[in-house]
Amino acid sequence: MSGAAAGEAERDPGLQPERTRLAWRRTTLSSTVVTVLAGKAALAGGGSVAAGAAGAVCCACWVGVLVVAHRRIRALAGGGLPEGLVPPYAAVAVVCLAVTVVAGAVLVLLG
Repeated sequence: MSGAAAGEAERDPGLQPERTRLAWRRTTLSSTVVTVLAGKAALAGGGSVAAGAAGAVCCACWVGVLVVAHRRIRALAGGGLPEGLVPPYAAVAVVCLAVTVVAGAVLVLLG
């Protein structure tokens, strides 16, 4: 048995899914904080239409991140060898997070 094969046999299969679940939870927590701060910034100072639109975009993207994270966390909690993240879900998560960053930057510039 080679060294790599021996390392794979000794590896605890429960650790990687647990780390991934924790990473998704951190991602949703940070996304929630950004969305709350974006909403606060959009409402501060009377709130312009552009700020309100940017805040609404942040909220919509936050929901997208939550949906993808919830599906992934449920898949990882099933036990056994989890399936990989499907590319369309990965794309949704990346696009939602990128759009949230842009909308947050717009709110900072408007504020």
